[in-house]
Amino acid sequence: MLVAIASPAVGILDGKRILVTGVLTDDSLAFAVARRAIDEGAEIVLSGFGRGLSLTRRTARKLPGEPDVLELDVTEPGDLAAAAEVLAGRWDGLDGLVHAIGFAPASCLGSGMFAAEWPDVSVALEVSAYSLKALIGAFRPLLEAARGSVVSLDFDATVAWPQYDWMGVAKAALESLTRYLAKELGPAGIRVNLVAAGPLRSMAAKSIPGFSTFEDTWGTRAPLGWDVRDTEPVGKACVALLSDWFPMTTGEMLHVDGGVHAVGG
Repeated sequence: MLVAIASPAVGILDGKRILVTGVLTDDSLAFAVARRAIDEGAEIVLSGFGRGLSLTRRTARKLPGEPDVLELDVTEPGDLAAAAEVLAGRWDGLDGLVHAIGFAPASCLGSGMFAAEWPDVSVALEVSAYSLKALIGAFRPLLEAARGSVVSLDFDATVAWPQYDWMGVAKAALESLTRYLAKELGPAGIRVNLVAAGPLRSMAAKSIPGFSTFEDTWGTRAPLGWDVRDTEPVGKACVALLSDWFPMTTGEMLHVDGGVHAVGG
């Protein structure tokens, strides 16, 4: 008689150490990534800052084990240096970094390209694109030690979207920056990739004028369909890129949008 012996379940992030930015509420994409990462065996730390820090700490309680939360403003070099020092005292390497940060002043969204002046545009570019370089720069020694994986959340900026305006430009900069960082960091074994998500009903989405237009049409355009409330597919994709299952993938933009990017209007 043959006896089947079940192997103990091991998650694809078992033993990995991951920093997840951008968790504000439990409907955020970053929360979906954090929850799935924990389910797959990772030890995670979250980050937040300013008025959002209390939200991040409150939301952390909804995750298994209630991860620690670092205070980290990506526009403040002092915060970056301090956070890197804290993590270096805790871990000897950083296996994964999730960049889920984006912001644009109101003038940059929904009013066309001529409404916003440079001070507002510069904020959108710094927070939504340059912050990826700032984060990686701060944690680079830890990422190099672990040959880590960096994943950034995106909304495909290869085309111009209604109402997205300067945030679309910032996302295009993020996509270009990802490719340059992938080229520069590849020799150190660090992978840098993007997940381009379809529209999801999150706190970030509520700040985009006309978001309901995407909600109303995306599901019918997507070959696989699309649920604006389901963040799980994005969480799974990010975790896959954070894992060892994509060891030779970098500079890539992985679409998790139901297939809309592949079809015409």
